[in-house]
Amino acid sequence: MALVPVILSGGAGTRLWPLSRELQPKQLLPLTSGHSMLQETLLRLQGLAAAAPVIVCNEAHRFLVAEQLRELALTPRATLLEPFGRNTAPAIALAAHAVLAGAPDGEPLLLVLPADHLIQDVPAFHAAVRTALAAAAAGRLATFGIVPRSPETGYGYIQRGEPSGAAFRIARFVEKPDAERAAGFLAAGDYYWNSGMFLLGARHYLSELGRFAPRMAEVCAAAFAAAVRDADFTRIDRGSFEACPSDSIDYAVMEKTADAVVVPLEAGWSDVGSWAALHEAGAVDAHGNVTRGDVIAEDTADSYLHAGSRLVATVGLRDHVVVETADAVLVAPRARVQDVKKLVQQLKDRGRHEHLRHPEQRHGWGSSQVLASGNGLDVLRVRVAPGGVVPRHSHPGQAVHWVVTAGEARVTCGSLARRLARGEALAMDPGVEHQLENPGATVLEIVEVRCPRA
Repeated sequence: MALVPVILSGGAGTRLWPLSRELQPKQLLPLTSGHSMLQETLLRLQGLAAAAPVIVCNEAHRFLVAEQLRELALTPRATLLEPFGRNTAPAIALAAHAVLAGAPDGEPLLLVLPADHLIQDVPAFHAAVRTALAAAAAGRLATFGIVPRSPETGYGYIQRGEPSGAAFRIARFVEKPDAERAAGFLAAGDYYWNSGMFLLGARHYLSELGRFAPRMAEVCAAAFAAAVRDADFTRIDRGSFEACPSDSIDYAVMEKTADAVVVPLEAGWSDVGSWAALHEAGAVDAHGNVTRGDVIAEDTADSYLHAGSRLVATVGLRDHVVVETADAVLVAPRARVQDVKKLVQQLKDRGRHEHLRHPEQRHGWGSSQVLASGNGLDVLRVRVAPGGVVPRHSHPGQAVHWVVTAGEARVTCGSLARRLARGEALAMDPGVEHQLENPGATVLEIVEVRCPRA
């Protein structure tokens, strides 16, 4: 049976603002190493004899995801673009259809992994996967239960039942408990943290989904059948998928099926769900601090200090988080970092953009940096690497003005193609499709102004 990794790369990671943004969420950031969380998830598959992965991601993240896979020289089996999130049960169903479309015979086994988890002990993870493989080959739907290290109230729990091979049948799932119940679970010794990772047969999962969530199964099948495919992406049909109910695999299938089992996992796991979790997962110094970037700390202890674009200096802090980016600074007690998502909601309510994107965005073709924004007007610096191509696109509500400040540009504007040298300019009406290329051997730099047409 083929083992096919399914990497779920959705979500906005609001609790890790201001580093995580909607257009560059935590799974696409290098939070614990020089690789992004997505890349780390893919790299830890080495040694499992797994097939090429299926990636499920938001359409808005497609180019970042593709670039990060290219950096690893990895070609996915498929990259499925969800027009909007509908939780894990539909995402896994779409992946199952994608795998079965290329494997009409047999029962492929899906190793379902969120893209934003940290696992420090990779050999232990591989051993647990092999245990789950045997369970899935025997017709079980396996999930991984994290052996708890503390009475954590931020995770759901799974209580194990009778042994089933090297795994255990699931006695029950438990929602996030209060501190007293969590302490009781830890003392009992037969409860695990719910990891959100699974290993299951593609056909078996779709069959159980059809039994317990028939409407969801029907919509996912129709949305995948109507998907549009090109060389790089499979775009799930928006019209069909919009009718899909939103639910997790736990609620939709795992809590109802008779075939669910749990495989214990003790591998230094974390879902990196908050700045406090990132502090816990990091390498602390002699004062209990975790620092990244240009940081100077005086009389500071047990804190997470992140400098993204300039020096961060602290004096007299205890148990705090300080995170600096080019356009925002977060300061909070470590005990209050779960409330960061409330700040993100305030940004949305006030019509601000700091929750949406960083001032500078990296792309496969180069980078773009917002220099100023307001009243419908945006000023950007666009850099295109030698040979880079900015795909055709348009701005329906804004006219676009370009001035080349370095290098030479090849521009296709509607049906017109021309070259622009340094100092030359071009104006485009709202909604006009355009493409930008760098035919030269040096970086092309353009100042782009987008403004509403009166």
